[in-house]
Amino acid sequence: MKEFLKIVFGLAFPIALQNLIKTGVTTADVVMLGRVGETALSSGSLAGQVQFVMSLMIFGLTSGASVLTAQYWGKKDVKTIEKVFGMTLCFISCAGIVFFTAAELFPEQIMHVFSSEPEVIAGGVSYLRIVAFSYPLSAFCTGYLYLMRSIERAKIGTVVFACSLVVNVVMNAILIFGLLGAPAMGVRGAALATLLSRCLEFVLVIYYMLKVNRQVRVRTGYFFHWDRLLLKDFLIMSIPVVLNETLWGAGMSANAAILGQLGSSAAAANSVVRLIRELVMVMCIGLSAAAGVLVGKAIGEKKLDMAETYARRMMCLSIAVTICASGTVFCLRHVIINALTLGPEAKEYLIFMLTVLSLYSLCQSVSCPIVVGILRAGGDTRFGMLLDAGTLWVGSVLPGWLGAFVFHLSVKGVFILLMLDEFLKLPLAVWRYRTKVWLKDVTR
Repeated sequence: MKEFLKIVFGLAFPIALQNLIKTGVTTADVVMLGRVGETALSSGSLAGQVQFVMSLMIFGLTSGASVLTAQYWGKKDVKTIEKVFGMTLCFISCAGIVFFTAAELFPEQIMHVFSSEPEVIAGGVSYLRIVAFSYPLSAFCTGYLYLMRSIERAKIGTVVFACSLVVNVVMNAILIFGLLGAPAMGVRGAALATLLSRCLEFVLVIYYMLKVNRQVRVRTGYFFHWDRLLLKDFLIMSIPVVLNETLWGAGMSANAAILGQLGSSAAAANSVVRLIRELVMVMCIGLSAAAGVLVGKAIGEKKLDMAETYARRMMCLSIAVTICASGTVFCLRHVIINALTLGPEAKEYLIFMLTVLSLYSLCQSVSCPIVVGILRAGGDTRFGMLLDAGTLWVGSVLPGWLGAFVFHLSVKGVFILLMLDEFLKLPLAVWRYRTKVWLKDVTR
């Protein structure tokens, strides 16, 4: 057990720290824009849904690829891993360019999806026109660093994202509030700070990739010349995960859009709750990613009993850390609310939402390591897609939409309906885990 904990926290802690740092970038935007006012906070948060959906697509591509890379890592087949890296980074780079194009050409149409208030839409458009330039850079860097996790090289991502966070926070303060003689740019300042931090990430990743990493290289030939059988395996693993993450991201964005249409107070409160949820789940997500690597590597080594042991222990750790995190948020909910410049209505919504979140997180602490880590490690990606998409769209988005626009429920009532997905997902995820169909070697 001692050796297991050493392995887990050598991998899970850096991954969790990466997620925490990436969330810290969003936190800086929320806290600083929250000091400006509800409109600025709502504009930046709703416009940030584009980055959110893109990041989930990237996570889906790399998660599908990681099923292969983790198992081939167990077999010590570096050449095949390099081929997977090339294919994955090619797809990811194309995705970044697509999102950049959409945000630059159709910013107003995108913002109309999330809000009907002219001031919020105008702020979001100005944010998108600047931050869109960061999408291709962010896509490539995030994809590469996620792939490095799957071969147990997680520390580089922690260093890169930590440097990015420092730059983002400092530039946020200067550009949003107009410090050191700079003009006070508000929401546009937050976008420019994010762009500058992404440029730094790109420089650091390129340096590491070309000068430091000698074990698994990114070879440009593998970007365009793909092994047909490996491409088939990659698509089989990746397509369900990409659809899973994309549908999940679209569903979460739909939830944000539903609440956004109910007014800026609801949108502002929800933007804070989304951030708090990321902070609460950061260690759980890190453990889930580590579970995928450890279980996948054990399966590749033909050690199925060890894979099952890793899976069980990772779930127990996930539950324990999430209980601590959600309990802390519940106890500090009034402190969190008082730290933001929100109106009375938004504060009332927020305290209610944080209370519901405490229960929601406990369900997610079980389903997340199962779906994101364990099932994917063994190639059981299709079931995860159906489970996530089905419970979110049928059990959350649809009831929330009906509650908001057909039955005209209160914001609190709509929020409860939008949080039903994890309660529905939990028993199905546990059942699938117990069938052990995920204990499968997918390498050739």
